[in-house]
Amino acid sequence: MLPETYETFDFDNKGVCNVCNNYNVKLEKIDWTKRMKKFRELTDQFKDKYEYDCIVPFSGGKDSTFVLYEIVKTHNLKPLVVTFDHGFFRKKHLENNERTLKILGVDQIIFKPDMKIVGMLMLESLIRKGDFCWHCHTGIFAYPMQIAVKFKIPLLIWGESNAEYTGYYDFDPEKISEQDEEAFNRYINLGITAEDMLGFLKDKKLKERDLQPYKYPNLRDLKKIGYKSLQYGNFVKWDPVKQTEIIKRELGWKEDEVEGLPEDFWMEKLECRLNGVRDWLKYIKRGFGRTAQSVAREIRLGNMTKEEGKVLVQQYHAKKPQSLKYFLKIMNLTEDAFMKIVLKHEISPWKYDEELVSDGKKLHDQDSWEDTPLR
Repeated sequence: MLPETYETFDFDNKGVCNVCNNYNVKLEKIDWTKRMKKFRELTDQFKDKYEYDCIVPFSGGKDSTFVLYEIVKTHNLKPLVVTFDHGFFRKKHLENNERTLKILGVDQIIFKPDMKIVGMLMLESLIRKGDFCWHCHTGIFAYPMQIAVKFKIPLLIWGESNAEYTGYYDFDPEKISEQDEEAFNRYINLGITAEDMLGFLKDKKLKERDLQPYKYPNLRDLKKIGYKSLQYGNFVKWDPVKQTEIIKRELGWKEDEVEGLPEDFWMEKLECRLNGVRDWLKYIKRGFGRTAQSVAREIRLGNMTKEEGKVLVQQYHAKKPQSLKYFLKIMNLTEDAFMKIVLKHEISPWKYDEELVSDGKKLHDQDSWEDTPLR
């Protein structure tokens, strides 16, 4: 259901992509009971030895909520919840977070960066990579690592495996990958470090400290605290639909309307006002959207047939998000300027065709979004 322009795709001589072949390893060759035993052994090394047993980086989406639930209720660990607020959380999402934290009874640190600087970073990232989310990608992963160093909490527990959706990493029956600096530089920061970004924005007269929230800690500082950065998806057979049912039942977690997705997948990326625009960028550049990604996952898991998936993709394909108007306003851009930037990042052999595009439906809460321009 995904085209050859999908990031990291490669095909074998039977025409099967590397991600599907990797999923076969996940489903057939990994002993998940053994993996969970290994997880308990690893976490036992840190339990009751520090002010907090671990850090759980937390957006409040379905994945991090499930991880936090498991850490507290299944593994009986005391976490420090660390949230990087990228600036575009939606109301129902924040209500989910408040309810979750009350039920689980955990401490939380929330960091929200300077939004004027965020506006600069979003435009620079859009121009250079066709993706305005650099501040979000890097902040979500770098900031919890900084907190680990500052508070001397060596264990961090993240969500899905690096190998879940792309070919950057493989599921390996013998080796367990970690969420480390290699992963950060390989695919999270879009190939742009905080130091790079500072150089790109030198005319803005920013200082190094202005981009500190996006800087990965020095390896020597991480080694000094004996850090371990695990992905829970390397120890459990990851299934977002089933996991969502758990957090809905146990935490009262609520889904919300999401642009570009059928109602069956309204647990996906509901936290961000700009997710519809980000997925729209994928369509412009690569020829697919969020529905195709979600459908592909469900087909791999055996929850949907390819024929059922095709119907959904066709129905939600090529829908221009109404949130684009919000994005253009806060970024002080015209749609023509936006398209000129994005089309420079189009991936061959895909060709964007405006005639195939129709307008999507406005989200129920869009009119309430605070829309002060960032630039």
